[in-house]
Amino acid sequence: MVDAGVLENPKVDAVFGLHLMPGFHVGTVAYRPGAILASGDTFEMTVTGRQTHGGFPWNGIDPIVTAAQIVLGMQTIVSRQLDLSKEPAVVSIGMIQGGNRENIIPEKVELRGTVRAFDNGMRADIQKRMRTTAEGIAQSSGARAEIRFQDPGYAATINDQKLTARMLPTLSQATQGHAVLASKLSASEDFSEYQSKVPGMFFFLGATDPKKDTASAAPNHSPSFVIDEAALTVGVRTMTALTLDYLNGD
Repeated sequence: MVDAGVLENPKVDAVFGLHLMPGFHVGTVAYRPGAILASGDTFEMTVTGRQTHGGFPWNGIDPIVTAAQIVLGMQTIVSRQLDLSKEPAVVSIGMIQGGNRENIIPEKVELRGTVRAFDNGMRADIQKRMRTTAEGIAQSSGARAEIRFQDPGYAATINDQKLTARMLPTLSQATQGHAVLASKLSASEDFSEYQSKVPGMFFFLGATDPKKDTASAAPNHSPSFVIDEAALTVGVRTMTALTLDYLNGD
């Protein structure tokens, strides 16, 4: 949509977005100046060795052992190499596939995972360190590692500080004082594509029945996910108020 010119005709000065969130009761909206959602990058990795019989591992190069060492090495990027006093980050391996028989060391192993960060500079640094870690560990074993990041990933969703401060009274008024500060969430959102071009503010819309405990509410994307549809009225009222107040100026 950005590439198609949605921000240019007509010219967009600011953009607002919301997302249903069962972690808050209906009637509440949750905001956060600065980073509110993490970047999201999917990666694929292939570790290539040399196939051999499992009884004679010295005749080949074991990509399974190498992949295991890479998985452990990846965890030191966040725990030992990044300054987590600035922002949190996550490197997670969600899939490993390799081999088809108990007594054969395979030629290759495939891995897939995700990277989350709240700072776009840290995001780029993590990817660089991941490539260095994977290639270095594989080389030490005589194997080869190739890591590929899906393009495009999602940049961190970073709310414009001035815009958020300006519109906070509107959020509070539209929800009768039920605008609360949100914690950072390591989910990702393509709303960040708009924010890379114009000032933007993204916030969460409470979706759980006030009579129910938010701690037991099913999360987004769960097959048990359910909302109190009264949240839709709050969402429309809030977005309308933000639009009118912004257009009316300071």
